[in-house]
Amino acid sequence: MTATRHFLLAAGGTGGHMLPAYALAGELIARGHRVALVSDDRGLKIPGGPAEMETHVLPAGRVSGGPIGWIKAALAIRKGRRMAIDLIDSFDPAVVVGFGGYPSLPSLLAAGATKRPRVLHEQNAVLGRVNRMMAPRVDAVAVAYRNIQRFPAGHEGKLHITGNPVREEIVAIRDDGFPPLPEDGIFRLLVVGGSLGATVLSEVVPAAIAMLPRALLDRLQVVQQCREDDIEAVRAKYAELGVAAECASYIRDFPDRLRWAHMVIARAGASTVAELACAGRPAIFVPYPSAMDDHQTWNVVDLVEAGGAISFQQPVFTPAEVAKHIQRMALEPGAIEAAAERAASCGLPDATRDLADLVESLAAPPMMDVIRVGAPARSAAVAGGVAATRSGDK
Repeated sequence: MTATRHFLLAAGGTGGHMLPAYALAGELIARGHRVALVSDDRGLKIPGGPAEMETHVLPAGRVSGGPIGWIKAALAIRKGRRMAIDLIDSFDPAVVVGFGGYPSLPSLLAAGATKRPRVLHEQNAVLGRVNRMMAPRVDAVAVAYRNIQRFPAGHEGKLHITGNPVREEIVAIRDDGFPPLPEDGIFRLLVVGGSLGATVLSEVVPAAIAMLPRALLDRLQVVQQCREDDIEAVRAKYAELGVAAECASYIRDFPDRLRWAHMVIARAGASTVAELACAGRPAIFVPYPSAMDDHQTWNVVDLVEAGGAISFQQPVFTPAEVAKHIQRMALEPGAIEAAAERAASCGLPDATRDLADLVESLAAPPMMDVIRVGAPARSAAVAGGVAATRSGDK
């Protein structure tokens, strides 16, 4: 029987930080542990967290805005650190895990002050600011790629390649294998551009498809995510071409659409890259040019080097280049199947399990934890005024 231990997770307020934290929380809870998560108000509004997980809000200023902004951020981080120490004293976590973003910083600093083991998880191929600052101080750093950038020199021994956790529905796609594509079969293309679409994809992809031979257009089906402002123009273009296409501002059944697709055109966010690799779907990536530290360009290096994807910087993402690649994948015998196999070789479907194993390995021996099995954590109101809610409370 697994002894119950307590784990404190801390994540920034975006889906890129929160979703891996939710995945780890779910795995640890399934193993019989208790989990609390710290973020900001934005983060805790993101759906998907386990119902059994405690949630807490701590102040954590963003270091920006010049000297005055820096001072305000330092004061907020200092206050958050004090409150996090109270939370740690109350909840008594065996390990504190940070997922990047400024809301994770107070808890990581508090964990250092209270001598708790600390683990970082980095979703992108370039370490973010908080993880970059904390990497020399923590016990382990879990990463998603072989080609990791901006990692502090001399601390490579802390690196563990676990990958980015992906949804079980995506892992199931991998288990199903690649959909057959007969010589005269329907070629199915999925186009996604982050959570809200990307105008550059709405402009370039239909123009590229217009350059394909008629015989291929008759075999083509497209599902494309577009910005609301772009949808009608994209629909009109596909109708003019006589291409079977479905356009939406948000793809709610993404796992089903990914299972359906033979190829994907997408931005290169960490979650998207991880899901396409895990599912084994070839891709054309267009990294978001304004991403911090150009991390989206680095996110696709492993896949591109393996032959499972190609990547275009946005200025050279042209209809002619896209049309050329679609035509090769659709018409060259065995090309799409080979690319799918190479993409799948980069997938890490056991990322959630491997990350949980790493976190558990740094916890105290189970016998030290048995004593507190079932012991309730002190309320956040008592713990120095931490704003806390349990999932499901109103």
